[in-house]
Amino acid sequence: MTHREISHQRLLSQKLLETSSSSPQEIVHHLGAMQAQDYSMAKWAIGSRCDATEKEIEETINSGEIIRTHILRPTWHFVSADDIYWMLDVSGPQVKRIILAETKKYGYDEKEFDKINSRIEKMLAGNNHLTRDEIIQELNVKKVTSEYFLSPVLIMMYAELDGLVCSGKTRGKQMTYALLEERVSKPKSKLTKEEGLTKLALKYFESHGPATLHDFSWWSGFPTTICKQTINAIELQLNSVEIDGQKYWFGKDYSLKNNFRESVRFIPAFDEILISYKTREVSILLEHQSMAFTNNGIFKPVILENGKVIGTWKRTLKKDHAKIETQFFNETESHKKAILFEGIKAFENYLETKILIE
Repeated sequence: MTHREISHQRLLSQKLLETSSSSPQEIVHHLGAMQAQDYSMAKWAIGSRCDATEKEIEETINSGEIIRTHILRPTWHFVSADDIYWMLDVSGPQVKRIILAETKKYGYDEKEFDKINSRIEKMLAGNNHLTRDEIIQELNVKKVTSEYFLSPVLIMMYAELDGLVCSGKTRGKQMTYALLEERVSKPKSKLTKEEGLTKLALKYFESHGPATLHDFSWWSGFPTTICKQTINAIELQLNSVEIDGQKYWFGKDYSLKNNFRESVRFIPAFDEILISYKTREVSILLEHQSMAFTNNGIFKPVILENGKVIGTWKRTLKKDHAKIETQFFNETESHKKAILFEGIKAFENYLETKILIE
């Protein structure tokens, strides 16, 4: 297997090779957790992999079939309702430790967060969906010192990681929180930590592979030592290939076709095809990376041709259409604008409006 074949296989495993007939929830369930701090772009990350419109994806999120919450690395992710509890059991404790490492020195330990969570639970009980500002205003958390004020972001993140709250129904353009147990029924049994880790690793390599140990460590947030032990436990359930001394793991159902179909894709910011890997040379040349994402983790929407990033794009929504502006890394790519119209059809169907490319 070559690096080119790896980029092609990742398109297949991430359901970007061709539009899937899967539902939005099935797409999220397949990928495990999809980074979602940019809400608009995260919805397109789902839409780019299936036939659903933005409105249909929004309905799936509002219904609670897809949950938007903090999990894995301390950032927003989409998670299927089927996976939310076991994934929180696996990932929640380690991310809570990150929060507590900052807050304990100011007096906010587990007991203090438990008190806050009890108050939040009373506010939201009975399917009462509130915005973060509404919750924080009612909590009326006092400053510990003149220099430190407990961040509303950390308050709600801890409540999410504790399995208390998750995304509620959108109110206009505002996001709300709701009680997780009122959105998704709690399962009767729990996985052990080891069972949860192996399930997480299998899901990652089957949906994101071929990928390395360090890729899985980056995506999951777990140390490489733990990730290595987990891979060792499931290596018979995976395939692997070594390239330039680096081992890549992927699912047993590897079936890349010889007649790989040419494709151009408009990929959203923070999409799993780039952000879920520690290093990204397979998909984008080193000299182009600074034009697609920054050192502090800001990712732009990119144009993907046959698994390789060839430029960036941005959209502007107008009254009766959406305008797409493109910027290619190489001047020689500008002649490809004609084939971009084929690649933008999926986005046009998703938005249910006319697209103009500039």
